[in-house]
Amino acid sequence: MQWPQIQRRKTQPVRVGSVVIGGGAPVSVQSMTSTVTADAEATIAQVRALAAAGADLVRVAAATPADMAALPQIVGQSPVPIVADVHFHFQRALEAIAAGVAKIRLNPGNIADRDQVRRVIDAAGRAGVAIRVGVNEGSVVERRDPARRQADLSRPLDDLMVEKLQEYLETFQEAGFKALVLSAKSHDAFTCVSVYRKLAQQWDWPLHLGLTHAGTASSGAVRSAAALGTLLSEGIGDTIRISYAGDPVPEVSAALELLYSLRLRRRPGLELIACPTCGRALTDIAPVAEAIQAALADLTVPLTIAVMGCVVNGPGEAANADLAVCAGEGKMVLYRYGQVVRSVPTEQVVQAVVQEARKLVARHEG
Repeated sequence: MQWPQIQRRKTQPVRVGSVVIGGGAPVSVQSMTSTVTADAEATIAQVRALAAAGADLVRVAAATPADMAALPQIVGQSPVPIVADVHFHFQRALEAIAAGVAKIRLNPGNIADRDQVRRVIDAAGRAGVAIRVGVNEGSVVERRDPARRQADLSRPLDDLMVEKLQEYLETFQEAGFKALVLSAKSHDAFTCVSVYRKLAQQWDWPLHLGLTHAGTASSGAVRSAAALGTLLSEGIGDTIRISYAGDPVPEVSAALELLYSLRLRRRPGLELIACPTCGRALTDIAPVAEAIQAALADLTVPLTIAVMGCVVNGPGEAANADLAVCAGEGKMVLYRYGQVVRSVPTEQVVQAVVQEARKLVARHEG
């Protein structure tokens, strides 16, 4: 069956070390370490864990001179390009560039002095370092001038973020700096969708998608899927981060699952389809599906397996899967490429599916 594909928005390509963002390149996945960057050993370990989970780039906090002292070691031992997150002091940006990072993130609300920004632009240009200019809802509202603060608060947040970004980008445009990635984050999914649509209409720079302060894994996954899934399905977005409070490694698997679900990446291993349990189910599907998924977690060849509880939807799902099992009374019918192979006692079905899957993989690799 031929599946339709998302038509992605055309953007300028920006090289970030070994990764290209935009320009038709695959949507890349980012995450950020939660370690203290100054602890090089702990940070390197987390960078490697994120890379092993599938992250294409990893961002680290660049907050203190101690962080900067550790950064060359982190960059040197990282398996993926390192992005430095710079706030409040432009000197950290210059030090991060000197340390060899592939990209820096600047927040217009925290580093606003144009002369300082020009120095960062000049250094990044000479070193071939990309810059993400990222605003968020917490930094666009004026905090020192009460009158301006009140004026900002009276504006729609998405319009305010676009305006602040536009003002900041004037310095980059005057300098002729091209290696730009843009972002505008909110914790609110609706605002996030609105502001990124406006960015996509105004500029052809690559866009980094994400929600800020998305919450814990349970809430952050839903909010991020609502906003990022909407935008990606419209062809908007060139690199993404799903952010959770806590361990960042699960962010990566969630981001990849989103891209797989939208056919923006080809799943490299098992895709398991399981029907929702209902009164028609003739066996308990959940433990069967979980056991198959665990047994085939090491697959690197794309393979789709459907586990279905009855014959209502089972044969239809089986027609589109590489392998499928459909429950009957005390047995399950095993399908290969939509054709019945044999009936298997329910207690033996996991072993049977795993054996068939290994055969298909062996044929593919042979």
